[in-house]
Amino acid sequence: MSLLAASSNYAAVIRPLQVLVMVIAILFFARVLRVASVQARPVEEISSGGRRRRGGGLLALEFIEPLDRAGERVDVDIAVTVGRGQECDLQLNDNYLSSRHARVANDNGDLTIEDLGSTNGSYVNQELVEGRVLLERGDIVQVGGVLFEVVR
Repeated sequence: MSLLAASSNYAAVIRPLQVLVMVIAILFFARVLRVASVQARPVEEISSGGRRRRGGGLLALEFIEPLDRAGERVDVDIAVTVGRGQECDLQLNDNYLSSRHARVANDNGDLTIEDLGSTNGSYVNQELVEGRVLLERGDIVQVGGVLFEVVR
């Protein structure tokens, strides 16, 4: 009788853990699919020798994630500091952001990003930012767990 009780107790503990692992795996794959679908979006061909035309307006950042801010636009007039700290221009509540994570600057119509020594790094199109990186329309910027698209 005690063998039967032990096996039912085992099932009562293991079954919820199996369900939890499956839910985490599904959420992980949903996140991977979302990032992949954003990365797979075609970027318009630019016919000016790799440089974008200035007549189309200024570049800005648009939230992709977190979903509650998706579509929200962040205009960069001069520079925007992104992080969790109160001194940042764009203060975000994200556990993967450093207090001063990155700086996005408008250099005569061109947007650049620079990581400010953050713990988790900053990424453009899934490549680690080293130094200052020029942003192009359609680029995907990741700081912490926050995703932006560079838009016009």
